[in-house]
Amino acid sequence: MSTLPPRAGRRCHNSVNPLHSCVYFSPDLGAEFGELGIDDASAAYFAARGAALGAVGAGAVTATFYNFNHELVARHLPAVWSVASPQAALDARLRAADTTLRRVLGEDVIASPGMAEAAGLALRAAEACTRHARPLYAAHADLPVPDEPHLAFWHGATLLREHRGDAHLAALLAAGLDPVEALVSHTATGKGMAPRWILATRGWRRTDWDAAVERLRGRGLLDGAGELTDAGTALRAGLEEATDRMDSAPYEHLGAAGVERLTELARGYLFTAAAAGAFPDDLVGKG
Repeated sequence: MSTLPPRAGRRCHNSVNPLHSCVYFSPDLGAEFGELGIDDASAAYFAARGAALGAVGAGAVTATFYNFNHELVARHLPAVWSVASPQAALDARLRAADTTLRRVLGEDVIASPGMAEAAGLALRAAEACTRHARPLYAAHADLPVPDEPHLAFWHGATLLREHRGDAHLAALLAAGLDPVEALVSHTATGKGMAPRWILATRGWRRTDWDAAVERLRGRGLLDGAGELTDAGTALRAGLEEATDRMDSAPYEHLGAAGVERLTELARGYLFTAAAAGAFPDDLVGKG
């Protein structure tokens, strides 16, 4: 039995995760990887997030990232490792995280006691994360914790993000959703990435998207207008509940008071970052 209020872990994740993810939307990441000789945005993303796995090929990244077209991944991997080593990519990502968080949160927040507290809470939660069947989490768990509190917080957020993400992929597989179907159905909830962002960054074509829509309609999960049916809504809700169950350990370990406090701190940072333009205005939506 859970000791936490319903969906407390999910709410905490939804507050913490964007503070990790904002680095991937940051011009600072592009600048750091440009200095390494990697100017393509997709190549930089695959290198930045995949470097913890080592100098892997396209197959490992396609498998662990799930919703990218393998053709796009293979265009950049393993070739990117001839330009920059995984360690150089990890170092560049951490420098980008430092610059980005300082810019979108401000130096007062970076130096505040609350930031050190948030780092401690996130890392304490991550103590209960497990490596088995969680490749992206396990790879990141082998990385050292940075000394500076805001980077330690970002590292803790990374661990919690990848732990839940690995679990979510298992839930998608169990639900029988392929990469494009997962994207289409998430967008249909109104909480997922807008189609124009998906088609611009994931390597899929409009024909791939339209074919996935038709498959979901055939399963009774989307209606004729592309909206979720009752069955589709239930499937998406079930996916989140299954992910919650597989991702409960870190939040149970932190305890109700710790989860509430981490959520409070992270949500405040998230609002500050969003107001500073940390995320594209049109990132989320059905259009």
